[in-house]
Amino acid sequence: MVVSVLVEVSSSNVDKCFDYLVPQELENDIRVGVKVNVPFGRREIIGFVLEIKNDSEIDNLKYINSIVSKDVILNDEMLELGKQLKEMTLSTLISCYQVMLPKALKAHDNSINKKYDTYYSINKDIDLKDYKFNDKQLEIINKCGNDKVKRSELIDISISSLNTLKNKNILIEEKIETYRLDHSNEKKIVHKLTPLQKVVYDEFISYDDLIPTLLFGVTGSGKTEVYMEIIDYYLKLNKTAIVLVPEISLTHQLLNRFSDRFGNKIAALHSALSDGERYDEYRRIERGEATIVIGARSAIFAPLKNIGVIIIDEEHSDSYKQSDSNPRYNAKDVALIRSKYHNAKVLFGSATPSLEVMARAEKGVYHLLKLDKRVNGKDLPEIKIIDMNNEMKRSVGHFSKILIDEINNKISLGEQVILLLNRRGYSSFVSCKNCGYTFKCPNCDITLTYHKSSKTLRCHYCGYATKEQIVCPECGEKSLSPLGVGTERIEEELKKLTTGKILRMDYDTTSRKGMHEKMITSFRNHEYDILLGTQIVSKGLDFPLVTLVGVINADTSLNIPDFRSSENTFSLLNQVSGRAGRSDKSGKVLIQTYNPDHYAIKYVKYNNYLGFYKEEMNIRRILKYPPYYYICFIKISGKDNSIVFNESNKIKRSLDRNLNNNIILGPSELFRINNTYRYSIYIKYKKIDNIKDILSKIIDHYKNNNNIKVDIDFNPTH
Repeated sequence: MVVSVLVEVSSSNVDKCFDYLVPQELENDIRVGVKVNVPFGRREIIGFVLEIKNDSEIDNLKYINSIVSKDVILNDEMLELGKQLKEMTLSTLISCYQVMLPKALKAHDNSINKKYDTYYSINKDIDLKDYKFNDKQLEIINKCGNDKVKRSELIDISISSLNTLKNKNILIEEKIETYRLDHSNEKKIVHKLTPLQKVVYDEFISYDDLIPTLLFGVTGSGKTEVYMEIIDYYLKLNKTAIVLVPEISLTHQLLNRFSDRFGNKIAALHSALSDGERYDEYRRIERGEATIVIGARSAIFAPLKNIGVIIIDEEHSDSYKQSDSNPRYNAKDVALIRSKYHNAKVLFGSATPSLEVMARAEKGVYHLLKLDKRVNGKDLPEIKIIDMNNEMKRSVGHFSKILIDEINNKISLGEQVILLLNRRGYSSFVSCKNCGYTFKCPNCDITLTYHKSSKTLRCHYCGYATKEQIVCPECGEKSLSPLGVGTERIEEELKKLTTGKILRMDYDTTSRKGMHEKMITSFRNHEYDILLGTQIVSKGLDFPLVTLVGVINADTSLNIPDFRSSENTFSLLNQVSGRAGRSDKSGKVLIQTYNPDHYAIKYVKYNNYLGFYKEEMNIRRILKYPPYYYICFIKISGKDNSIVFNESNKIKRSLDRNLNNNIILGPSELFRINNTYRYSIYIKYKKIDNIKDILSKIIDHYKNNNNIKVDIDFNPTH
């Protein structure tokens, strides 16, 4: 027997299968998709069996060393999906398979162990009447009865009596695999749909095709209830469901809502889980013990069988795209692939749909359903734009007088406030007022962010950190000053301006396991009056007592040099505005900005998504950006700037020769990160044609070049 093994080597020049012989004693356990240990050069390496055959064209084959796991790690669907992902992203096949698996099942990892509980039960082959027992032994036997009992429950009675019964073979010890998370929830709380929700539900269920659907629903319209009703419909047909959410904070809230209805049918897959917990959840899904999977981007690869529906909540979020490593996939694209395999429906949900999805819905490529009213019949919150150009004289720090007065008013009424500033840290950078020196990262071409609580200057790209300094290293003067603003500084200012208890929620405060959920729970329980945070406080969170939302600086995301900056700004402001007034109390939103006349901000004021959509689409059409054109981003990087520059220009000339019917921009120099110089080239195109063939040749050309790395990203989100 011969097997073709895909080895765990990330290099593109080893992106192929290698043939091995199978020892006779292992033949019965060999199956496609299992993990094996094989000799590779002078070392041993792990890989996946992708094919079983009778012989090979290669002579002098080596034998596999062992089978790491008899379980099939990659089923037929996953094997095919990996091949499609490779073609879509031009990544290596092994990287496409690795991204689908939890750490414990990846080819190179075997560090996660199964968790077991130890149980005792009475030996059914003996007659207890033949034995005499003391009181402690009888107590243990009576507690066991006819069921298995946890060993830990019996030790409390008498460990010596327990051991005696075990040694006499009266009690049988058995280890049973258990899970690290509690799945005992058996609730079933069902809320009746509103008439409008029922119309949307009925319409979705009635579709007899597999065309994706956009559910365009304002914030607070009850999209989650519709999701649950749809899932319940498919569960009754013995089908399964995947629900994707963009933020980990949303995962916790959604899990609670879903658990109240579906109990232990749910599995969670997200980054807050430990490796062991994620492994357990993955295996529950494989075994069919969980029929609903909720999680972030990678949950799209959950090994569910017979999927009926895939729901992607907040579909506009750019976190569904993996942009920092290969394969650079979009979970929305993977959802469409899996839906075809399972004959499943895909539902995109959003209050501010991405332009690409809305354009498809308007053209009839996708179905379009609308929820244009809040569940409780309440109006959307009143939104007021505060022109900070006029407020400068009356403002205190970074707060307008209007915002501070309103914050204090809400707190006095026993209500709560959410404040958004999409930048963490104390200040954006530290500069010398005497000579103009600015602290920059030694590894990256960007300024260091000042974090006052830890008295450090940090790089948010490579992780470099250094202690706060008092004296300017350039001129020697004590004239250093923090400039710009982050959440940490806003928190400090806020403490001087209000008596309310403040909870800061950003990457720095939520990086420890369980902090997201803990913070959300404490704020919901009104242990704090003000929730201050970055964009993680803007989406999906539902707090009945929040009646005021304040945006400290709406221009933070507007000034980013990105063709999506207006779209992202509108979406962020609209989403965070939707956190106000979600119960019986009216909501108010105050947005501070230096650009009050910008169309993205003006349309937010009137909650006019369609107005923004039409204006932004017109700009995209003129500038030839998505959804009118596709984009491919090519990043060329390396440690030697001159080599990277020269090779970038060679790649540009090659593209000009071979893709002369497309728009090719660059190469442009990007800022250095972690001592790596980077250049970018963009291709704008309407048809894929031969683009992937040309780019594949470029990747092949540089795959053995240690000085240059070429990364390809189709349809980047920024």
